Amino acid sequence: MIDVANKRGLRRSGCPVSLSLEQFGDRWSLLVVRDLMVRGYRTFKDFQNSGEGISTNILADRLRKLELAGIITAEVEHSDGRRVNYRLTEKGIDLAPVLLDLLIWAVHHEQTAAPCALIERMARNREQVLAEVRRRWRERDSTPFLPPFEDKKRPATKS
Repeated sequence: MIDVANKRGLRRSGCPVSLSLEQFGDRWSLLVVRDLMVRGYRTFKDFQNSGEGISTNILADRLRKLELAGIITAEVEHSDGRRVNYRLTEKGIDLAPVLLDLLIWAVHHEQTAAPCALIERMARNREQVLAEVRRRWRERDSTPFLPPFEDKKRPATKS
């Protein structure tokens, strides 16, 4: 697929990795996608209380950029018009295999707070995990798939 923006010089290059990083290549954007995908977070406040320490201005900026990129959508809640729920688009949920691979890679190569046995089980049952993540997205099931992992070095924040 040829990117029209690339013809106008708005992209660094036509490299697929470079284009992907322009869309969601900072850590905050990927953590927002993670939280929507596996933790059931939906509101600005949910993301603020995630324990990651993201500032409100950065969070607002990342949510806006992800929405402009077509990765998430903002939906006004019917019962309370002041409340906005964020949701992954189909383009966003298609990142599930990438995030699962990042999770598995990090557990194999870094010291993490994730329970290794859980991640190994997910790695062995990759297709079922991805099917469940997609089912939850399709059915708008916001039940957390994974809990927040507590960092042993840093106390967990309360939500």
